[in-house]
Amino acid sequence: MNDRFEDLSLTQPILGALGEEGYEKPTPIQKAAIPALLEGRDLLASAQTGTGKTAAFAVPILELLAEEPESHELRAVVLTPTRELALQVEESFRAYGRYLKMRTAVVLGGVPYGPQIQALKKSPDILVATPGRLLDLMEQGYVSFEKVEMFVLDEADRMLDMGFIHDVRRIVDRLPRERQTMFFSATLPPEVAALAADMLWEPARVAVAPPAAVPEEMIQRVLFVSRHDKLDLLTALLGLEKIKRALVFTRTKHRADRVVQHLTRKRMSAEVIHSNKTQKARQRALADFDSGKVRVLVATDIVARGIDVEGITHVINYEMPNDAEGYVHRIGRTARAGARGMALSFCDAEEVALVKSIESLTGYLLQKTARHRFHSSAIATLYGSDEDASGEAKKPARAKGWRSFGPRRKGFGR
Repeated sequence: MNDRFEDLSLTQPILGALGEEGYEKPTPIQKAAIPALLEGRDLLASAQTGTGKTAAFAVPILELLAEEPESHELRAVVLTPTRELALQVEESFRAYGRYLKMRTAVVLGGVPYGPQIQALKKSPDILVATPGRLLDLMEQGYVSFEKVEMFVLDEADRMLDMGFIHDVRRIVDRLPRERQTMFFSATLPPEVAALAADMLWEPARVAVAPPAAVPEEMIQRVLFVSRHDKLDLLTALLGLEKIKRALVFTRTKHRADRVVQHLTRKRMSAEVIHSNKTQKARQRALADFDSGKVRVLVATDIVARGIDVEGITHVINYEMPNDAEGYVHRIGRTARAGARGMALSFCDAEEVALVKSIESLTGYLLQKTARHRFHSSAIATLYGSDEDASGEAKKPARAKGWRSFGPRRKGFGR
């Protein structure tokens, strides 16, 4: 049951749009969430990006709003933690609702207020927003929640990580008490669980895949390397032909800038995204990466759960994330929709404990490989082993090269 979108009591305009978007059958979260939401229930969902959660709330919102298509008042609000995710969610509403007379708008920081104010004056049915800009526009009197019937809080745990929880509470306090609320979070730490308890009334509960789930198609490897050798290791890796499209993560904006400057000097096509970049620059970098114009995108965790780019062959953790769950979200940008992908993590002496915490969370031992000339035996010893997945770390790597990453290059794999 519910193995087809036709089984979910959806009307033909939405079914037609889903078909044109290439949707063949609902994902587990869509199968569970859509019927509950169409019944008018609140929803508490544990789900990551990549599970189809946007359609899980966007489709029923459109279906319910279509019952009064000519009202043209703000009736649904979706709150997201990042600008990139806000743009993607609003685009999804427009795609699924292309045959409905619905108006959508998106408000987010990093761009001028004028066009967003004009969009709000046109009375959109659905508003997608980031917290800070929405609060600004509320305080200026441009947003009225009087007629809001549905509210979505997307990626609540990320809201907490980015310091938005207080802003979220201020926004929720302004919403009508009689509303349908949808709450999505990959994890439920105490602060997020308390927020859910305040917002939801007898919610349907949906949990899709454990938070630490990693696709079976994913190959995960860790490379022990001194911090001062990381740039050289990254350059050597990106010289391999099998790395078609790489997303490189750093912990800080400063480090991301330095990495891109280095790659540019090496004549490698690379762009950078972090919170100091304007929204226009971030969108341009994403578009160039998505189109293949740029092969390498260097980013902070702002895009760990905020982008959906097809064909990312490799995720490279230039610096390990501060928490194990962040690792899962980062590497989830590859091996999507059944495709194969590889996650490579550079581990220096101060990051050994982070590798162990990741392995503890995921229940998966990262493959240790020493087949590169920047391998640090001292750091491998700190971890507890100086062997790669085949137990040959102390043998000269030139005998076999580093075949998993493509043909051996001069000065690499020797």
